[in-house]
Amino acid sequence: MKITEVKTFPTWGTFRNMFVLKIETDEGFYGWGEAGLSSRELAVQGAVKHFREFLIGKDPMRIGAIWQELYRSQYFEGGRVLTAAISAIDIALHDLVARKLGVPVYQLLGGAHRNFVPCFVTVNKPLGPEVIAEAQKLITQGWSVIRFVPGHPDTGGDANLFEPRKSIAVTAEWMIKAREALGRAPVLGIDYHHRLNVAETASFCQMLPPGTLDFLEEPIRDECPEAYASLRTLTPVPFAIGEEFSSKWAFLPYIERGLTNFARLDVCNVGGFTEAMKVAGWCEAHYIDLMPHNPLGPISTAAHVHFSAAVPNFSWLEDRANEFTFSDELFPMQLKRTGDHYAVPQGPGLGVEFNEEMAREPFKFSESPHLHRADGSHTNW
Repeated sequence: MKITEVKTFPTWGTFRNMFVLKIETDEGFYGWGEAGLSSRELAVQGAVKHFREFLIGKDPMRIGAIWQELYRSQYFEGGRVLTAAISAIDIALHDLVARKLGVPVYQLLGGAHRNFVPCFVTVNKPLGPEVIAEAQKLITQGWSVIRFVPGHPDTGGDANLFEPRKSIAVTAEWMIKAREALGRAPVLGIDYHHRLNVAETASFCQMLPPGTLDFLEEPIRDECPEAYASLRTLTPVPFAIGEEFSSKWAFLPYIERGLTNFARLDVCNVGGFTEAMKVAGWCEAHYIDLMPHNPLGPISTAAHVHFSAAVPNFSWLEDRANEFTFSDELFPMQLKRTGDHYAVPQGPGLGVEFNEEMAREPFKFSESPHLHRADGSHTNW
């Protein structure tokens, strides 16, 4: 069996662009993949076009060898654009090979450890009485792990205004009230989306009584492990870190130095299943559970469900189906969540199909929010 074509589909989804990839073979088998570098899909497409030149004619069964060639085939190896492209290719190869063998993808990863994959839900309403009411509603629906987003005082209509100190003050107030209203049973966390610095994060955590948060996700950027090491000395709140990491090497100091408590690994960015399984084993050796990052489309969700089924050290999968849905016309076959979990799929491959014809609409340029401070300076989204 030989690879005959690598097709790319940067296309508009429900709420943002997606990068979908298809690998075809001379035996008629094919596989779907997805890359996770949101808002820079055309850069990923450019990398895949380079890779396509030497992928045609290769044996798709040699997944590990192909990964090594993709990663090592240029002098400037690594980086988020290249590993996002490699991720999509690696996921598609696993889907293709699993289809040929007639087994679910997780069987290629060692088989399932669980019968279902539990998820956590995100409450995106502004902090206040409404967000507590929404969380209470979710708990009655069976959710036990709830993630919140930061609050902010009124911005006067400027949606891109973000002042960290004002945000942490109001967010701490409402997180305390949320814990009091929801009790000790649910797992509560918040994603600060790397919008703070070390001092601001320490202040935020120190405003909270012990036990308020079960995890704090991505409070600062990940480029500097020493900054997280400093922050680790200033608060006992567990950290959920890793969605920005694009290799096992990026994870290295965070695992070896105990800087993360939940690994927010993203199969669509870290290098696909091949690299994700290596990170998972490394985390297992350090008693760190996986809490995968999954804000993309149905191919990403399916990939993360298979990955989550195949690792022993797993907590919860991010799922945004409450917020974002993808039509059955665009994805005529996709995994469906039941309550707060996904059943482990039984069919061959990932269990997803994509409508190529619908993806031929013009690509829509879009940008993530460009946040700024009151003084006009730029800050992280």
